[in-house]
Amino acid sequence: MITKENILASAKKTILSESEAIAKLTEYLDENFIEATRSIYNSKGRLVVTGIGKSAIIAQKMVATFNSTGTPSLFLHASEAIHGDLGMIQNEDIIICISKSGNSPEIKVLVPLLKRFGNTLIAITGNMTSFLAKGSDFVLNTTVNAEACPNNLAPTNSTTAQLVMGDAIAVCLMEMRDFKPEDFAVYHPGGALGKKLLLRVKDMLEHTLKPMVTPDASIKKVIFEISEKRLGVTAVVDQNKVIGIITDGDIRRMLNDRDSFTDLTAKDIMTKNPKLIASTAMVADALNILEDFSITQLVVVDNGEYKGVLHLHDILKEGIV
Repeated sequence: MITKENILASAKKTILSESEAIAKLTEYLDENFIEATRSIYNSKGRLVVTGIGKSAIIAQKMVATFNSTGTPSLFLHASEAIHGDLGMIQNEDIIICISKSGNSPEIKVLVPLLKRFGNTLIAITGNMTSFLAKGSDFVLNTTVNAEACPNNLAPTNSTTAQLVMGDAIAVCLMEMRDFKPEDFAVYHPGGALGKKLLLRVKDMLEHTLKPMVTPDASIKKVIFEISEKRLGVTAVVDQNKVIGIITDGDIRRMLNDRDSFTDLTAKDIMTKNPKLIASTAMVADALNILEDFSITQLVVVDNGEYKGVLHLHDILKEGIV
């Protein structure tokens, strides 16, 4: 009978089984792991990762991780390799071959071909006496006692172990290279982290929307400028120098406090000494200022010259937060 309790019990059993398989990997780390990682670090070529079946999918994930963390990598499908794709391997490339059994027909054909080229071959396998293990320069052990699958058939624990071993290599290489968030952003500029580390204020300024009024501008002019530029604020500029700002909140407060505003001008209701930021500043720094002072706009000024307004909503649209 399928019950909620049974479903949760099965899920918990699977997660615990996989976590135990991963924890076991720490016992398998040895000189092979050290030398394999050093070989990749010292290589002048690329890292080629290959596999068959589910291991091929893990290989693709590894390649994605390596590439985004500073190790140039490419994926080679084991079955396609023996039908022409071996041509993508260059002399100084290092190869990682992933296979649980290490004895599949494709692997038995591929390994001698790889060794013929003289490339360093690293095996990630759960069978330390396999054809792959015996034919490799370094062997990384990902043996699991059983799969999480109730029939001990579907690759679960074994593929998770492979993936974690690949992550362990990638993280070691990052630390060896002193790979910083800024470096990650270079390889991953489109993500939230990339934008946070690369995007500057000037990249977000809409120069056609540069709200500004003179100190003696009428309140009607101020309201019109705020409405037209759609940023909820206008700078008050005197001889190209920002002397204050007026927000739509300032307008509302003025209307609440006064019955008439015909005698008022921009300088009468502006906020003096607004928060400023340079256009070369990082957007992440601008966001910190907005949060620290609980405001939604920053006036952008370079060498005293008014450049525009950066709005919190624009930062949020970029997905930086």
